[in-house]
Amino acid sequence: MNLPFVAHAAVLTHAQPLPMPLPAGGLIAIIAPAGPAEVDTLKVNQWFEARGYRCRIYPGVTAANGYLAGTDAQRLQDLHDAFAASDVDAIICLRGGYGSMRLLEGIDFELLRRHPKPLVGYSDITALHTAIARHAGFVSFHGAMLKSELLGNKQEPTLSSLFEQICGQLGAGDVLEHPQDWPLTTVLPGAASGRLLGGNLSLLCATLATPAEIDCTGGILFIEDVNEPLFRVDRLLTQLRLAGKLEGIQGVLVGDFAGITLEALAPLLRQFFAPLNIPVLAGWRSGHCDPNLTLPMGARVHLDAQRQHLQLLQDLFAC
Repeated sequence: MNLPFVAHAAVLTHAQPLPMPLPAGGLIAIIAPAGPAEVDTLKVNQWFEARGYRCRIYPGVTAANGYLAGTDAQRLQDLHDAFAASDVDAIICLRGGYGSMRLLEGIDFELLRRHPKPLVGYSDITALHTAIARHAGFVSFHGAMLKSELLGNKQEPTLSSLFEQICGQLGAGDVLEHPQDWPLTTVLPGAASGRLLGGNLSLLCATLATPAEIDCTGGILFIEDVNEPLFRVDRLLTQLRLAGKLEGIQGVLVGDFAGITLEALAPLLRQFFAPLNIPVLAGWRSGHCDPNLTLPMGARVHLDAQRQHLQLLQDLFAC
């Protein structure tokens, strides 16, 4: 992997750039920063056309290099090309798996910052979300991907949650809706505000000491994971704590931990976060679950664990 090493720039300190929302009839780029998947390009185009959008499938989406969707150079080029293209309005990732971390040392964050636009994905895409938040500064979206949700016939409100956010239908003061069919749990009461940061817990730990290392000081930490037994979740949280990443966080939003019940997870969460005297709200349907609600990563939010709601404190787009 001979990629230029440009990612270790200073942590972003200037004003947050705001992208434009996805317009009606807009062009959505499909890229594959991580793993491969078989894709029927005709079906993909028809899916977006049926919803009033156009799409452009980048070369890495139809490539396969073992457990990666194409070579590192191809996947990185697709990422850069999608951001740089003046006619692309939003970017949705093919799937997770593994591979996003391999791109970190080659990402041109200044290019991304000059052309901010909604990037959507989760799981392995956590590496891109945390890197963008740290080095480019604009909001990205932890949400549905092409293979698993958009073409997977996942139930609502997965799609409505995605499109209302990337189309700019929510802004400062709006509360992110959570379906009543999936009750939330107040693990620790209270309320706090800050930038919403995080994603897949395993990736947050894997990216420590990399350009995507999370800096959640003063922020609201979001975590989710899949198929990790309770002792491994303990290990991952311990790693974050020992790395100093729990110092200064203002609150915690806990997404889906597929394979672990909330009843089993809640005592562990109290052990880690009660000493910090911060609010913790668990059971948010985001992650490897159905429905999979979209979250605006890097956006300023207000978390009220007692009232069990999450409110935007900023507009997500320039207009």
